[in-house]
Amino acid sequence: MSEIQNPKKYDLEDRCLVFARKVRDYTKKLPKTTPNFEYGKQLIRSSGSVGANYIEANESLSRKDFFMRIKISRKEAKESEYWLSLAEPNTEEISVRNDLIQEAVEFRKMFGSILEKAKAVNV
Repeated sequence: MSEIQNPKKYDLEDRCLVFARKVRDYTKKLPKTTPNFEYGKQLIRSSGSVGANYIEANESLSRKDFFMRIKISRKEAKESEYWLSLAEPNTEEISVRNDLIQEAVEFRKMFGSILEKAKAVNV
């Protein structure tokens, strides 16, 4: 019996891309203050780096490189949480910020789980 792929499976690379795009849109709506400008720049970098490093992990040539890239993705997700917490949104954007923080937390947990499972497979 052949295995049937779920056509609605949500690819983690796609999810990272959606996150980076949502962060981009969120930062465009932040009040134009000096701190928000600086936090927004850092946030855009870290949110994009989550997915970029995950893609690199999937294309890694060695086990060591895979682990390093997944660790970097996890670190960038945690950094995104930090910048999201520092930025000061308009009142109507607070729920968007909270959703983005939750997504960053979930990425951090997923990448941690990937690391644990990958280590367990090759112990």
